[in-house]
Amino acid sequence: MGWWLAFAIFLYLVCAALILAEVFVPSGGLLGICALVCLIGGVAIFFRHSIAAGWVGIGAAIVMIPSIIAVAYKIFPKTRFGKSVTLTPSERQHGDAIPDTSGLKELLGSVGVVLTPLRPVGMCNFSGQRVECVAESGYVDRDKKVKVINVESTKVTVRVIEET
Repeated sequence: MGWWLAFAIFLYLVCAALILAEVFVPSGGLLGICALVCLIGGVAIFFRHSIAAGWVGIGAAIVMIPSIIAVAYKIFPKTRFGKSVTLTPSERQHGDAIPDTSGLKELLGSVGVVLTPLRPVGMCNFSGQRVECVAESGYVDRDKKVKVINVESTKVTVRVIEET
């Protein structure tokens, strides 16, 4: 094996390292461009050696590049940097979680107070339980009394109680 083949393999390894670095280091695509240059150089050297070596080099690149990208993106979220830049699901707090639908069914007919304006959706308080509600008709101001008139899945529909 001549030095040119060893150099072509070296360019492929540099290309792989640059692709891996492109995932982990925000370079604006500069590392990706350098990886592409290394890949083209390696393929050119393989083709100068022989047509068969050139096609083997292209086949290796077709397998190598997606494999490296897949592995890098599999590893990335587990790194310290990956954890700091990716979104993680928020942890629900006990009081703000969506209640079970069976618990919501029990609210049917209950009277509560509007905590946030219903436009037409907002929060209401039913005996200390905060529930997201939908106004039957339009806008409802804070501190108005409402009655639960319908519960479908997690959708609680309320009607304003007219105070006399």
